[in-house]
Amino acid sequence: MATGQNDIHYQHTPAPPELSDFVDSIWMLHNDAAAAKEVIILPDGRIDLFLCRSATEPFMIRLMGLSTAPDPVPIPPHTLMFAISFKPLATEYLLHQAVAAIVDSASVLTPGFWDFTMQDLDDFALFTAKAIQKIQEHLPSEIDTRKQNLFTLIEASSGEISVKALSEQVFWSSRQINRYFTQQYGLSLKTYCSILRFRASFEQIKEGKLYPDAHFSDQSHFIKAVKKLAGVSPKLLQQNKNDRFIQFSTLPPK
Repeated sequence: MATGQNDIHYQHTPAPPELSDFVDSIWMLHNDAAAAKEVIILPDGRIDLFLCRSATEPFMIRLMGLSTAPDPVPIPPHTLMFAISFKPLATEYLLHQAVAAIVDSASVLTPGFWDFTMQDLDDFALFTAKAIQKIQEHLPSEIDTRKQNLFTLIEASSGEISVKALSEQVFWSSRQINRYFTQQYGLSLKTYCSILRFRASFEQIKEGKLYPDAHFSDQSHFIKAVKKLAGVSPKLLQQNKNDRFIQFSTLPPK
């Protein structure tokens, strides 16, 4: 389910282990075609910082909040996009801002954010090195261990963990956890966990596994959850005609 046309190129670099609490990956996508590529971007539980230029749009730096629904968008012709896919903790400890106001949307950042410029789009390897350096410069000296443990547990379970269990293990009340998610990310913990379950199932669906695993109670629950976040059934998602459906952070290199 990667981009299948020769004009779409993708590279992906996982975050170094020392940054894994805050960063998923650094990646690039290039639509070298003279026509737009119509895609549907699926939720993956990540917050993306984009550096982008195209034949029709000037250089811009955008921050995209968490997505909760399939988003049909055209990738304009001759678009070059470099990105950092952040994990939720990064918004508070690296970016120093809540992203509740940009759920299912994006904000344009001021020119020169983290000293990024249009010239950084000239070389992906150099951009990756610069991005890692900038992230390391912004690493916090201290972090709330409750929040760190919270996200470690959520990710390790692919979202298959109850608020009650989280509360008991991180010593943080359910009410406080839900308030934190709403104020910082603009969605509930339950919604975020459902996105991570979908992310895990997306990989299985690509392999042709159209039946639920431990993350779903039964087939009906599985189909309903996939339809909510992909807009189509697992079968249609697996067929993925014209490579329409993508999750930026799960695309394999091409």
